[in-house]
Amino acid sequence: MTPFAILSLIIVYFGLLFIISHYTSKKNSGNDAFFKANKNSKWYLVAFGMIGTALSGVTFISVPGEVGNPENQFKYFQFVLGNAIGFLVIAKVLLPLYYRMNLTSIYSYIEQRLGTVSYKTAAFIFLLSRTIGSSFRLYLVVIVLQRYVFDFYQIPFALTVLISLALIFAYTYRGGLKTIIITDTLQTFFLVSSVFLTIFFICNSLDLSFFEAFEKVKNSNYSKIFFYEDYLKGTYFVKQILGGIFVTIAMVGLDQDLMQKNLSCAHIEDAQKNMYTFTGIFVLINIFFLSVGALLYIYASQNNIEIPNDLITGKPRTDLLFPEIAFHHLTIVPSVVFLLGLTAATFATTDSALTALTTSFCVDFLGMDKSENANKPNIVRTRHAVHIAFSFLMFIVIVIFNAINDASVVSMIFKIASYTYGPLLGLYGFGLFMKSKTVKDKWVPFICVLSPAICFLISKNSAALLGDYVIDNELIIINGLITFLGLLLISKPATSQTKF
Repeated sequence: MTPFAILSLIIVYFGLLFIISHYTSKKNSGNDAFFKANKNSKWYLVAFGMIGTALSGVTFISVPGEVGNPENQFKYFQFVLGNAIGFLVIAKVLLPLYYRMNLTSIYSYIEQRLGTVSYKTAAFIFLLSRTIGSSFRLYLVVIVLQRYVFDFYQIPFALTVLISLALIFAYTYRGGLKTIIITDTLQTFFLVSSVFLTIFFICNSLDLSFFEAFEKVKNSNYSKIFFYEDYLKGTYFVKQILGGIFVTIAMVGLDQDLMQKNLSCAHIEDAQKNMYTFTGIFVLINIFFLSVGALLYIYASQNNIEIPNDLITGKPRTDLLFPEIAFHHLTIVPSVVFLLGLTAATFATTDSALTALTTSFCVDFLGMDKSENANKPNIVRTRHAVHIAFSFLMFIVIVIFNAINDASVVSMIFKIASYTYGPLLGLYGFGLFMKSKTVKDKWVPFICVLSPAICFLISKNSAALLGDYVIDNELIIINGLITFLGLLLISKPATSQTKF
C-alpha cells in the first residue's frame, strides 16, 4: 500500500468524523452537551463505543506483537479476565455512588467526603496521568504512521503530531461528549471489523478455513493462556487476575475518561446495562486480538518475514510486525482494513481523553458545572481555550518523548504514569470503607506523592528486597494500600458521619 493511498484514506476518514461532528453539535454546543451529552445517551451506543476507548492503538499493535514472546503467548488473557471482574465491581459499587450524587466529575465525591484539598489532589492526579498516558499511546502510533507514510513526504515528526491533534480538536471542541458518543461508535465498528477481517485475510493467505486456523493456533507455541508454574514470575495467574481487577477499578472506575461516558446515560440501570454489555464485548474482542497475534507469527514463519527493527535501538520490535505484514505483505484490502482499525483505535482513545481532560479541569478547577451561566458564550469560550491548551500540552509531551530518543526511558515514563492511579485507589478506598473517619485535608497531597515514590523504590530494588519475586500488575494494589495506610495516619474522627 503506497503512502499516497494511506494518506488519502486518512483524509476521507477524518472527513467522515467532521460530518458527524457537524450534525451532532449544530443545535447544541454548550457545556451540558460537552460534559454530559445532555444526559440522554443510549446505553448500547455507549457500551459499543467504549470498546474503542478502552482498546488504544497501542493495544491494537502491541497485544498481537507480544504473543510471539515464549514467556507471554496468551498470558494477557489472564489480565483480561481480571479486567472483566473489575468492570462488574464498577457496575455494582461505583456507578450507583456516582448516580446517587449526580456527579459531572467523579472527583467531586472526594470533595464531599474528604475535603477540598483532597478533591483537587485527586483531580490533578487524573490530569497528570491521563495526559502522560494518552500522549504516550498517541506517540507510539504516530511513529507507525510516520515510518510508513509521512517520512515518504519528508514531513517532520512534530508536524505530524500537531496535525493529528489539530484534527482531533477540530471535531471534538464543540460537541465534546455528545459528538464522541457517536464518533466512538463508528470508530469501534472499524476497529472490531478490522480484527475479524484481518483474521479472514490471513487465514485466506495461509489457505486455512476458520476451524483449521483455530486448530493451528491452538496447537501452536503461541496459545498458552494460564501460567501456574511459578508464583515468583510476573506471568503467574493469581498476579495477573488480581492486577487486572485493581487496575480496572483504578484506571476505569476512578478515571473521568471512561466514567464520563457512563454518566451520560439517563438512568443508573442504563449505565449498568452498558457496563455488562461492554464487559462481554471487551473479553471477546481480546480473544480475537490474541488470535491475530498467533496467526501473524505463523504467517511470518511460513513466509520468512523478520520482525522489523526499532529505528532507535536497532533491536527487533514486535509491535511493528502487524503493520509490516499489513502494508508490505498482504493485498490492498487487508492494508486498508488494518489502517482503519489502527486509526480508529488511536483516535477513539485520544479524542475521548482530550474531552475528559477538558471536562475535569473545567469542572474541578474552574467550577463550570456550578455556574448558573454555564452555557453563556464567555464560559463556552473559556472551555474552548482549555481544550486547546490540553491539545497543545499533549503535543509538547509527545515531542519530549521523541526527543528522549530512548525506548527504555519512554517505557518507564509510561509505567510511572500508571503508578499515579494507586493514590486514587487509596483515596476512594478510604472514603468508602472508613465512614467514621475523615483526614487532615492539607496533608493528603504529601501522602499521594509519597506512596508512588515508595512503590517505585520497591519496584526498582525488588531483586534485593524480594529475591526472585517479580512485581508485576499487583504494584497498583501495593500503591493503593500504602496510600490507604498513609491516610489512616493523618485521619481524625468525622464530626458528622457522611454516608455515600
